[in-house]
Amino acid sequence: MPLAFRRVALIGKHHSPEIAASLRELRRLLEARGCEVLIEKETAPAFGDPVRGVDYETIGGAAELAIVVGGDGTMLAAARNLVRHGVPLAGVNLGRLGFMTDIALKDMPSSIGTILDGRYMLEERALLEAEIRRDGELLQRTLALNEAVVGKGSQGRLIEFEVYIDGEYVYTLRADGLIVATPTGSTAYALSAQGPILHPGVGAFALVPLNPHTLSARPVSVSDRSVIEIVLVRALDARAHFDGYALADMAQGDRLVLRRSGQSVRFVHPPGYSYFVMLREKLLWSEAVDRGRDPGEPD
Repeated sequence: MPLAFRRVALIGKHHSPEIAASLRELRRLLEARGCEVLIEKETAPAFGDPVRGVDYETIGGAAELAIVVGGDGTMLAAARNLVRHGVPLAGVNLGRLGFMTDIALKDMPSSIGTILDGRYMLEERALLEAEIRRDGELLQRTLALNEAVVGKGSQGRLIEFEVYIDGEYVYTLRADGLIVATPTGSTAYALSAQGPILHPGVGAFALVPLNPHTLSARPVSVSDRSVIEIVLVRALDARAHFDGYALADMAQGDRLVLRRSGQSVRFVHPPGYSYFVMLREKLLWSEAVDRGRDPGEPD
C-alpha cells in the first residue's frame, strides 16, 4: 500500500526522558514503513549524536506531515511555525490534558500506522490575525491559534478599555484584561476564565473578560467574520500576548485589531476521532454521574 505521507517531521521536547524514548520509537516505526524522517533541530538531542536537526523553514519546505510528541504547548509552537507552509500536524499526547495532541501514547503505533495508510481525518482550525496600532501606525502584526489577550502588566492595576465589533461600540470595561479566543483556544486560558467552549466547526470567537470590575460583564461569542477592536482608555501598564508567545507592551490609546486570518492550521486525526469524546475524557464529564449510580440501576 502506498504511503499517504512519505516525508515526516518529528517534533518534541528532548529534555523529557519519556518524550525522548517515544520519539526514538516513533522514528523506528516511520523508517520501518519506508518514510523519510526529518528531526526538528531542538528535538535532535533526544536522538543523540550524530543526528543533526533541521529548522522549521526546512521542515515547512519538505515535510508532508509533522508529528508532535508532547503536550498542547509543544503543538502550539509547532503550529505557529508551520502554519504558513501548510504542513498538517498530528499530536501524540505526553502532556497534561492534550486537547490538540489527541493520540494516546499506548495507541501511537496503530494510530500512526493508520494515518500513514491514508485513513485519517483532516480538520482545519481558525487563526486570529492581530495588529497593534498606535496613532495609526502599525507596531506589531502576528497570528494566534489559541487566543489574543490584553491584560494588566507588572504593576497589577486594572486597565480600562473599549470594545468595538465591526466599528460598532459594544462596551467600556475596567478589568484585569480581556481574552479573545478561537474555538481551539476556548479550551485553554479562556476556559479557566469561565468562557464558553466553542466547537471547532463553529465560526465564532469568544470574548472573555478577566476579573471585570462589574458583575454584569459576561463572556460573549461573535462571528469570526467580525473585526474586533480593543482600545486602551486608561492603562499605566498593559500588555498584549498571543498564545503566550509574542508579547507586546501597550500604552494608553493603543488599539488591538483582531480578525480571522486567511490561513488555517490543519490537524490530522486517526479514524474514529470525536471532539465530544475528547472533551468527555479530558474534562471528566459524566464521571460523577457514573460514580453515583445505584448498582441496581440498569445500564
